[in-house]
Amino acid sequence: MFDGTWKTRIDSIRVSGKPDVYELSGGVYECKSCVPSYKVKADGTDQAVPLQDYWDHAAVRILSSSSIEVTEKKAGKVMVTVTENVSDDGSRLSGNFTSYLGATPVTGTYTEKRVAPGPQGSHPISGSWMQDSVGNMSDAARIVTLQLSPEGLKMTCNGQTTDAKFDGKAYPTVGDPGNTMVTLRKLNDNQIEETDRRQGKVHDVIVWTLARDGNTLMTVDTDPVHETKTTVVLDRQP
Repeated sequence: MFDGTWKTRIDSIRVSGKPDVYELSGGVYECKSCVPSYKVKADGTDQAVPLQDYWDHAAVRILSSSSIEVTEKKAGKVMVTVTENVSDDGSRLSGNFTSYLGATPVTGTYTEKRVAPGPQGSHPISGSWMQDSVGNMSDAARIVTLQLSPEGLKMTCNGQTTDAKFDGKAYPTVGDPGNTMVTLRKLNDNQIEETDRRQGKVHDVIVWTLARDGNTLMTVDTDPVHETKTTVVLDRQP
């Protein structure tokens, strides 16, 4: 019953765990919650950073007294661009992003709520933020096609395909610039556990749970690297 096309229900996305933590002060931007963390001059130029999942360079540009733009690249190719703006009262952050990780560019919006302030005198983007909502997201990132067999599961989303067996071995996600390797385990007829590794380290443990009526699919993604948990509901498409 996992077979079919599924679409993410945007209002179902919930994120918990450690917040995003940034600091922009004295013309230097620091992503403290990135793993590994990094610092770059906020002058809009590409600068090398420790290898993240999907980028090795970052450029940060101050757009105004309340907003910034971050561009992340890997091997010279733009992976993600993000514009973030802080509300006048400093309590909320709104973001617009474009992702180039898949075959089709993905755009979307999100909001985060402040959970801790930044240092006195720093840019308002500084501090700790927890994702609050996703406003919208391109269908290219929301739609996944699953093909189940007795031996394994094939997953396709935005030009990236993983064809893995339930044998404990790691299989590549073809088309993924992060070079994710996937291991699958069938827990029961309605649950599959997916473990994603990058650079040999576990980055996500995802449990897929099929509802009894077969029309909804819930994923719970535990990220041990960033210490977050993301829950998403997908609806079966006609």
